[in-house]
Amino acid sequence: MKDKFMLGKKVGMSQFFDATGLAVPVTVIECGPVVVVQKKTVETDGYTAVKVGYGDVAERKVNRPDKGQYKKFGVAPKKYLGEFRTDKVLEPGQEIRVSEMFAVGDAVDVSGTSKGKGFAGTVKRYGQSGGPDTHGSMYHRRVGSMGANTDPARVLPGKRLPGHMGSESVTVQNLDVVMVDGERNILVLKGAVPGPKGGLLEITGSVKSGK
Repeated sequence: MKDKFMLGKKVGMSQFFDATGLAVPVTVIECGPVVVVQKKTVETDGYTAVKVGYGDVAERKVNRPDKGQYKKFGVAPKKYLGEFRTDKVLEPGQEIRVSEMFAVGDAVDVSGTSKGKGFAGTVKRYGQSGGPDTHGSMYHRRVGSMGANTDPARVLPGKRLPGHMGSESVTVQNLDVVMVDGERNILVLKGAVPGPKGGLLEITGSVKSGK
């Protein structure tokens, strides 16, 4: 169960000076507020969770099932939805601000979609070593051996090959909260988070904090 959660957008990176005057790299996130769209219970859904919405969107851009759900609970249509398993007592229509969830010193996990880098070879995609760069080897950045020849006469599953790189779900764990601004809906974390500027992020309390 996650008692601390929030949706937000990556604003960018900056630096923050701590009490000792040391410059710390930080990421600024525009965080919430989010609105509870649906409350799930063991009786009706088999588990306990809340669905929250973030970011306003025009009603014409929402499909009919979602529009009906928003209308049922009197919530304005939202652009992004996220579901979090929690035991917190929250009701549909309730607004949650970042200052209610996080405080300076908390450790959080941040999930997002990494930057897409297009088609890439194995040297860039997996950090593999290249071939000789001299003496006309003509095999500088290619994949290398594909495995045995006659037996098994096929490329074994799991072989690292060129392909699409990036644009996948990534989670960075145990980032420290440096600053929380409830009035401006800003959360500042120590370190980097996945994704480009403007990318959607899911922030939750760290699962490994204190271990």
